[in-house]
Amino acid sequence: MGWWFARSLAALGLVLAGGLCGALLGAPLHAPLPGTIAGGLLAMLLLVLRDSLRGQSLMHWLRGPLTAAAPRDAGFWGELAYRIERALRQREQRTHQEQERLAQFLSAMEASPNGVMLLDDAGQIEWCNSVAAQHFGLDPERDLRQRVTNLVRMPAFVAHLQGGRLDEPVVFPGPLGRCTLSVLVRPYGGGAKLVLSQDITERERTEAMRRDFVANVSHEIRTPLTVLAGFVETLAGLPLSEAERQRVLVLMAQQTDRVQALVGDLLTLARLEGSPPPVVDRWTSAATLMHKALEDARALSAGRHVIEGSGGDEAELAVSETELYSAVGNLLHNAVRYTPDGGRIALRWVWRSDGGAQIEVTDTGIGIAREHLGRLTERFYRVDGSRSRDTGGTGLGLSIVKHVAQRHGGEIDVHSEPGKGSTFRLVLPAMRVRRRREQASVTPAPLLER
Repeated sequence: MGWWFARSLAALGLVLAGGLCGALLGAPLHAPLPGTIAGGLLAMLLLVLRDSLRGQSLMHWLRGPLTAAAPRDAGFWGELAYRIERALRQREQRTHQEQERLAQFLSAMEASPNGVMLLDDAGQIEWCNSVAAQHFGLDPERDLRQRVTNLVRMPAFVAHLQGGRLDEPVVFPGPLGRCTLSVLVRPYGGGAKLVLSQDITERERTEAMRRDFVANVSHEIRTPLTVLAGFVETLAGLPLSEAERQRVLVLMAQQTDRVQALVGDLLTLARLEGSPPPVVDRWTSAATLMHKALEDARALSAGRHVIEGSGGDEAELAVSETELYSAVGNLLHNAVRYTPDGGRIALRWVWRSDGGAQIEVTDTGIGIAREHLGRLTERFYRVDGSRSRDTGGTGLGLSIVKHVAQRHGGEIDVHSEPGKGSTFRLVLPAMRVRRRREQASVTPAPLLER
């Protein structure tokens, strides 16, 4: 109200002043009243002209891009320009804030490990993140405002989107069959839809592995138990000579050992998968560990193979001694089992150029065909199932080796050719190995002297 009162008072004063001036000028002409009226009208005309110019200046600013400051003036037009400019700036600020929030939201959706796609009420793509674009084979920029059913032609997805139960996900192969997608559609707003996609290829593979694992375990345990049950029935129902009874007892003991080995390997795998990686705080001699593993392998071979070792005398390891001993032992035992009598088996320590090291087990055994190499570390995978069982293997040894290597930040590498033997390398990173800083008071005997 302040500007209105001041403006009214100023207008009244200007009209009075104009009327007074007109009266003074009209007095010599003996026309004071017409002079007063003319002076007042002239003052009002000047006031309207001044307001028109100020209003014109404000309208010119309003018609422009509104990037410059509003016309600065006093009184009504200055107050009006100020309030319009403030309202515009506040609106721009709110719009900018909303745009920032939208950008942050879209950025969060872009960072999501799952696919996110927004569809309008006509089924057109309003936005999708890069994961959804990869899942459905879309271009996040080019395919905007396109009907999704024209671009994504998987029948299961189209049927689900057009008439399926939106409270349940639909599963179907992705583009080119490279993955398996689980898609959930949620309606929102006025008929719009939120499409959430997830790559469940690994989950499906894990579930299949779990089913296979349970089936394999059941089969591996059922077989020796069936044999044991048959032997028990034989002992209970048939009169056997002492030699026959002893033979049955030996076979029963072999089946019992097989079950015990299988259960032991299963427990080892469960412990490896359920415990944290070993810490780098305790160092042990590589030569001592390799020496113990060699002794076990020589005992298993019983002189049927030439088994030698080399290297590692100056090396120390920051590992779980029990786990690494188990891994090296599994590699050596496999070499003994699959190397014909008279063959050679070697255990070597090799320093790598990156500061790490590898423990190699090389044999002159039957070798492995190339198509089997990628699956050797799968649980219960056997190149020759009958031969593996005959040699006493559980099918879990290389799985244990792989888990031990991964828990120490390393890996297992295999090179083999049928008829030419195999080389298994247990690679350890630089943080897990070092050269001996001081010679111990008792130095292990060199591996080659055994």
